[in-house]
Amino acid sequence: MATAEQNDWMTRTNPGTPAGTLLRQYWQPVALAEELNGPRPLKTVDAMGQHLVLFRDEKGRLGLLDRDCPHRGADLAYGRIEDGGLRCLLHGWLFDVNGCCMQTPAEPEGSKLCSRIHQGAYPVVEKSGIIFAYLGRGEPPAFADFDCFVAPDSHTFAFKGLWECNWLQALEVGMDPAHASFLHRFFEDEDVSESFGKQFRGASMGTDLPIAKVLREYERPEISVDATGYGLRLTTLRKLSPGQTHVRITNVAFPNAFAIPMGPEMTITQWHVPVDDHNSYWYAIFTSFAGAVDKQQMREQRLKTIELPLYNSRKNKRNHYGYDIAEQQSQTYTGMGMDINVHDQWACESMGTIQDRTREHLGTTDKAIAAYRRMLVDAIDAVQEGQPLPARPAAGQGGTLSGPPAVDGVTTADAAMQFCATADLQRRQACDWAAARLGS
Repeated sequence: MATAEQNDWMTRTNPGTPAGTLLRQYWQPVALAEELNGPRPLKTVDAMGQHLVLFRDEKGRLGLLDRDCPHRGADLAYGRIEDGGLRCLLHGWLFDVNGCCMQTPAEPEGSKLCSRIHQGAYPVVEKSGIIFAYLGRGEPPAFADFDCFVAPDSHTFAFKGLWECNWLQALEVGMDPAHASFLHRFFEDEDVSESFGKQFRGASMGTDLPIAKVLREYERPEISVDATGYGLRLTTLRKLSPGQTHVRITNVAFPNAFAIPMGPEMTITQWHVPVDDHNSYWYAIFTSFAGAVDKQQMREQRLKTIELPLYNSRKNKRNHYGYDIAEQQSQTYTGMGMDINVHDQWACESMGTIQDRTREHLGTTDKAIAAYRRMLVDAIDAVQEGQPLPARPAAGQGGTLSGPPAVDGVTTADAAMQFCATADLQRRQACDWAAARLGS
């Protein structure tokens, strides 16, 4: 149970807040690359209470600027992309991707005004279909050599969705292994061969046993949490018989992402990024260790429940998340359809836009959440004191963090604790792009 002050300390992310200062010291997703497709490659971005504009100039260079023109505050989101930058409509002031003012055309001939003007600008990098920004102070960290960043484009797929709740409760649902046995319970198992792109509908690694059956019938997991260089590793064991154990390895990639398995051949790396204190986007990169990802199929699956251009859920609190009592009695635990993102969204939004943690009572299965909060508070203290931060590799040191391994399978009871390393290595050895990196 947290105090109200501690809850604010962890959840508030506007400029100048302790948690906001911490999150700004890491690369954060701000858009999908596909959002800049079309004749005018520009979109507004709201992140951690800041109002920004993202664009590509005529040479394809990415720029992320404060949205208000430094002249008189007009909205640069309506600006013209021309002459090597973004031009404000009000007086034609022109800014390049680095925020340098290149022209103030209404000023007298020979005016030096533009040399004294600089618009707020932030480093941006495109990685695996997502545009990441660094909104913090000093030099940005290196990108970790996570699988989602080093796999070829053909083997990754990126998407996002909007939730109407604070980033922290959205993130914490991903570090709660026990909830899947209830919130994501399906009363009937589908054909696992038809599970591409669907979470908790396929088979566990090395078996034809549906993961949905495991979660449904073995609802008291044994959970252990270990600190790692990238954050936390969660090991969840479900004893199927005296000789067999189901093992699921998930990870918290500090500060606001997790990496989890999605069947034997795919993983999901997912960030939860504040729009403001009451809304957040999840950004996910699906990474395949088998063949190329069918991006069109993955996209079509997600567009059944997510609506463009805001990427908000078609099922939401205004239509009761599609709740159907007949479905709840016979098909799913929630009665809210087959997409587990909707289940998670309901759980997180039902807590209120900012969960009141002064009223919660954590149990044994919440040990990862408790460990993460301790890490988060320690890191917030560290950034306030100018101390080194966890999981933040310096320039050129991205290779110090890799993986993280995320697997789901069945093994003998005596090999359960070694399963992660063994299964992860076997999967990498059988994958062209991952095998090529084993010796690096």
